[in-house]
This record gives sequence, structure tokens and C-alpha cells, in this order.
Amino acid sequence: MNATAPTRLDEFWRLSSRLFGLAYRMLGRVADAEDAVQEAYLRWHTAGDVDNAEAWLVSTTTRICIDRLRRASVERRAYPGHWLPEPIVSPADRPDAALELASNLSTAFMLLLERLSPDERAAFLLREVFDCDYATIARALGRSETACRQVVSRARSRVRTDRPRFAVDAAERRRLVERFMQAVMAEDEAAVAEILSPDVQMTSDGGGKAAAAINILTGPSRIARFFIGLQRKFADRQLVPVLVNGEPGLVAFSEGRRSAMAFDVDASGRISAIYVVTNPDKLTRLPVEASAG
Repeated sequence: MNATAPTRLDEFWRLSSRLFGLAYRMLGRVADAEDAVQEAYLRWHTAGDVDNAEAWLVSTTTRICIDRLRRASVERRAYPGHWLPEPIVSPADRPDAALELASNLSTAFMLLLERLSPDERAAFLLREVFDCDYATIARALGRSETACRQVVSRARSRVRTDRPRFAVDAAERRRLVERFMQAVMAEDEAAVAEILSPDVQMTSDGGGKAAAAINILTGPSRIARFFIGLQRKFADRQLVPVLVNGEPGLVAFSEGRRSAMAFDVDASGRISAIYVVTNPDKLTRLPVEASAG
């Protein structure tokens, strides 16, 4: 018996956050993820009898994302400067409810996923993040379960080789980001440098549409000078604590310009990486100015 329209819609909405979480991790852009989920819904709405709604929707969304990611990989090779995933910004005290499984969503993790092929990325996410069985993965990839086990194993080894082997407490991350913000706003170059690890790197994404550092900046002194220089150049520049992809970050506002910053922290409790997105196409969900409150 076909499910009635309300039942189908209810099933879809029950799974929509999970589907969006999968699509965003696959594609790295909010609008692209929303489009992929919408396409999955349209297929779901006209599908015949389905025994397992979740398996069907997850598999369909995965296949849609694999096709889109293959096309996007060509575009990213021609992308001006460094490509970073679109940041999902939430108030510091209220994680975004749309983020299914907020862990494994950091900018650093998303960049690790960029090293994988579309099939590897899908298989890894389905197994390691969304805990899908191999039958579901096989259905999504159109491969045997044995082949999917091999794909997951290969992807797991490539990702885990470069993943941190330690976890920094969320409260400590928040304190460190706030110290960074206060030092920058006080234009205290030495204090900024002290918070940064010796091998810290800063990557910027302007997409050819906004000012951004062309090269990856390295070293505490150089990066500290960069941020202090911005603060001195734009007297009205405000830094606001937020959550970026579920982790403590900052949003900067100055003269109608916006940027979002995500941070990595190393075992010594210092900032080891800073990711700055200034591309306006990736910041459309941010307000133009800082809230008066």
C-alpha cells in the first residue's frame, strides 16, 4: 500500500535534518545541500512503495550529492584562491538546531574530507558519522558490500592519518577564542602572538569577490600583525563570538564587510589554524551589521 501524502511528508520532515547534515558534509555549501535534499524529496514524493523510508532517502540523497560533487570538483579547481566550506554560524549560546550530529562538522574536518573522492567521502560519512550499515552504503554507491567495506577502510585511513589525536574541551576552546578576540580588539600584537602555536597557519577564502590573503599565512608574528593591521585600518571593526559549524568562532563586521572565522586548537592549548571566509556568497545568512545587543 502506498503511503498517504501526509505520512510521506511526515517521514521526510522527520529525516530532513539528518539528510541536510549528510548533504552539507558532502557539498560544503548550504544552498547546495538544501537543493540536494529538495531534489531527494521530489523523487521521494513520486516514488512507489518503499519498505524503508530512511534507507531510501539517505541512499537517494547520497547519490544526488555524489553527482553534484563530481561537477563541483571541476569548478573548485578553477576557484580563485583557497576554497573553504561555507560556515554555518549560530549564536554562541545556541547551537544551530539544523545541524544533525554537530560533531564532525568543524572546518578542519570538512577540509580533510576534500581529500577523498566523492564515493570515498560518501562511504566514510555514511559509516563513520551517520552509522549506516553496509547494505545502505552499498545501495547508495551501487557497489557490493565487500567493495564498500574496502572504500570505507581506505577513506578511514586517509582521514584519520591527519586528524588530531586529542580533544580540546569546548569551554577551553571558547576561552581561547575570547582571549584572541580581546587581544585583537586591544591591538595587542604580543598578546595575539602568545595565543598562537609556533606553526600556526591562516587560510582565507574571498572567492575572488572580497579581500582575502592570497597565500596561506604562517607563524604567530605574521598572523598577529595581520589581524592588528585590520583592526587599526577599520576603526569600526567589531568582533562577535559565535559558533562556526558548532565550534567557538568569531564574526567580524566593518563598514558593511563581513567575515567568519573558525579555529583549530592544538594539544598545548594554542590556536594552530585559523580559517577566514570573506566570500560574500558564503555569508548571505549573516546580518550586515553586528547586533546592537
